[in-house]
Amino acid sequence: MDEYNSGMDPEIKRYFRKIVNSFSWGALWLLSIATLGIFFRLGFVLNGIQWYNVLFYLIFIISLYMLLRYYYKAWK
Repeated sequence: MDEYNSGMDPEIKRYFRKIVNSFSWGALWLLSIATLGIFFRLGFVLNGIQWYNVLFYLIFIISLYMLLRYYYKAWK
């Protein structure tokens, strides 16, 4: 075997790469949204709706749409 061929079928490698990429992007999205929403308290509406709450939830919806679109295109 040469160094470029690990003995694994290339189709299986692509499938595993899709799984790892999907999990990684999902975990990155979840950690970033949770950090912004909980740690920086942008997700909490305490004294009425503020501009930063609206901006946070807008970013949340747009980024979720982009993540789901990525999943759809990757697994199509």
